[in-house]
Amino acid sequence: MRPTDFSRMRCPVARAMAVLGERWTILILREAFAGTTRFDAFAANLGIAPNILSTRLSALVRHGVMERVRDGARHAYRLTERGRDAFPLYLAIRDWGARHFSGPEGPPTAMLDTRTGAPVTAPAPLRADGSRILPEEVRILPGPGANDAIRRRFGAGDAAHG
Repeated sequence: MRPTDFSRMRCPVARAMAVLGERWTILILREAFAGTTRFDAFAANLGIAPNILSTRLSALVRHGVMERVRDGARHAYRLTERGRDAFPLYLAIRDWGARHFSGPEGPPTAMLDTRTGAPVTAPAPLRADGSRILPEEVRILPGPGANDAIRRRFGAGDAAHG
């Protein structure tokens, strides 16, 4: 049985997961956000087999998340604007993992703003007045790219989406 091709789905979450959903991808991005650029440094820091790393980096380059650039006699991998846009996603996953999966001693690393020294955390969804928005307080409506199925599912006003 062939795996589902999420890139062909209309849902932007599914399409994003087609790029970011492979289990090594967010860890490769973690390294890139920490300043890693060299293949051998990615491999050493992650403990990943070179063939798997090569495949994942190639996919990130193909999807425009990273670029492979000449850096002296070797190549480096650098985040593109699309890759840099994934930083809040990484922060959200990191913060969630730190809250729910760190041991009693706490998370192994802290992220600090280099300008202020303050901890860097993922932004919570907020209303204009600064109050937090909870998942049950969000209404989903069809967007401009909605097809008939999405309009039927989310175009029913306040009806349950079960």
